[in-house]
Amino acid sequence: MNSPIRYRRSGRWKVSWLFVCTALLCLPFADLSISTYDPWAELGRLFGGLLQPSLAAIEAPIAALLQTLAFALLGVSGGALVGFGLAQLFHWRWLRMLCASLRAVHELFWALIFLQIFGLHPLTGLLALGIPYAATFAKVYAEILEEGDRRAYEVMRQRAGPLSAFFYARLPALWQHFVSYTSYRLECGLRSSAVLGFVGLPTLGYYLSTAFMEGNYAEVWALLILFYVIIASLKFWARPRLLPVYLIAAPFIIANDATISLANVSRFFIQDIVPLPLRNGEGLEGLWRWFSELFVSDALPGIVNTLLLTQLALVLTGFIALLWFPLISKLFFQRAGRMFGHLFLVVMRSTPEYILAFILLALWGPSMLPAVIALALHNGAIIAHLMGRYSHALSLRPDSPTGINRYAYEVLPGIYNQFLAFLFYRWEIIQRETAILGILGITTLGFYIDSAIQDIRLDRAMVLIAITAALNVAVDAISHNIRSRLRLTFGVKLGGVSSGG
Repeated sequence: MNSPIRYRRSGRWKVSWLFVCTALLCLPFADLSISTYDPWAELGRLFGGLLQPSLAAIEAPIAALLQTLAFALLGVSGGALVGFGLAQLFHWRWLRMLCASLRAVHELFWALIFLQIFGLHPLTGLLALGIPYAATFAKVYAEILEEGDRRAYEVMRQRAGPLSAFFYARLPALWQHFVSYTSYRLECGLRSSAVLGFVGLPTLGYYLSTAFMEGNYAEVWALLILFYVIIASLKFWARPRLLPVYLIAAPFIIANDATISLANVSRFFIQDIVPLPLRNGEGLEGLWRWFSELFVSDALPGIVNTLLLTQLALVLTGFIALLWFPLISKLFFQRAGRMFGHLFLVVMRSTPEYILAFILLALWGPSMLPAVIALALHNGAIIAHLMGRYSHALSLRPDSPTGINRYAYEVLPGIYNQFLAFLFYRWEIIQRETAILGILGITTLGFYIDSAIQDIRLDRAMVLIAITAALNVAVDAISHNIRSRLRLTFGVKLGGVSSGG
């Protein structure tokens, strides 16, 4: 074995143990307590609702479902259209940096911003989904274009011009890649659209949060089951020929009587987000004092807790993915067993982290534990799904062992590089979700952002959101650097690792 390969394999194990040790060092500083009086009794009541799910007490469940679908379809399609245009210019460095900053801000943060500008107008939900999705589409579409075969395009361009060559030579060859990734993002958009209900938009999340806070667990499970059915049946109802019909109907579904106040829009940009010292004419010295106080009191503890929670969730995600991927691998289970494994992973990865954390917080009380578990379950299921699919490409010896020996000595070494690639790709996504979970009361950056918005101190909120975006961009850059040094690449085209969701 030559030394560069041996070095990279050694480096991958060293990096793995470095992250595990870092998580262990974080444990003493993380609040992982359970503070509710009788969490197991509450958990029993929660699962008791699963035995008798009911939509009877919910005012308009079908309307909420249609709202969720409409926001997702319009937000994702708008983001895809803009992202496709931006992908053609993605070689511009400033555009890449702008898109990295836009997609680093969670959809819920965008929703909180636009709520201050437009209120509960449909534009709030559409922009909250469309902006980060457009930035994500731009990045992934640009990667698809970059990796595609250009030979036919170069030949045709000399005779027909670049525009005709693109539409007749490049686009048809890459079309299926665009369709596959866009379909995956639609599933992510449905999860994001549902979560928007937690800030007041009339999607499933609004009714889910209301039912849960009232202890109506039969309604909670009915809504979740309805959502799982929509996700699981996506390939049946989201057919390309039906999408134009859906897109025509969607604006009429989300339309409401809310109006946009131009005075609110103007005040937001020329007053609300302008730092208080500048509004009071205190100059740069006053601005520095204001920022220093904000950084010490809010940003610094928020950053520390965000990083702590992220590292714990990242490592636990890795362990869960390694534990769960055999559930859908033909190397370990027959077809019937894999069907149950697929069903389990679909439920876990289809439930947004925010909803999982919301449920666990109500059961266990406000601490980092519900957030760590929620993030690890959701992201672990995603990586397990990808690894299970990837394991099918392995060829085992006829005399290969079975059971735990096959797992430890045959399969795991063969997929470990791919596992690290998936895990490090999810790192920035996990941190992005970690920040937003602060809205639920966990003292990450989202907690301080939400507090500032509730106190109508939007200047502070915007600075904290900018810090959150910068932190996410930094982690994404570190992750990319580690993957590059260890030569961790994706051996298969799997859209699920490309972004959040």
